[in-house]
Amino acid sequence: MKVQRIVANIATATPAAAERFYQDVLGLEMVMDHGWIRIYASDAVMQPQISFASEGGSGTPVPELSIEVDDLEQALARAQSAGIAIEYGPAVEPWGVRRFFVRDPLGKLVNILQHLD
Repeated sequence: MKVQRIVANIATATPAAAERFYQDVLGLEMVMDHGWIRIYASDAVMQPQISFASEGGSGTPVPELSIEVDDLEQALARAQSAGIAIEYGPAVEPWGVRRFFVRDPLGKLVNILQHLD
């Protein structure tokens, strides 16, 4: 048996509230809308991962989601343009990423990161 995909399911009474952040700021495409569930996706290929942590690194709280982007500066600019408060960073971390934390419209702490080459 092989795990093919891991999906984050976030409970909310208002699934449409996520659109402003996940579609407009992060550029994900809405690929399914049944009213009670909205799914946003990218055509990027990725490996399934799941993390278990006692902290978020560098003394930060554990974020509910970590989202890797190919252009952190653009993600940061979009978040700032949308008036989203940056809760941590941007910071270059000793494990080879540059990242910042924000809260999505549902209050979830999101770690947005880019791996450094």
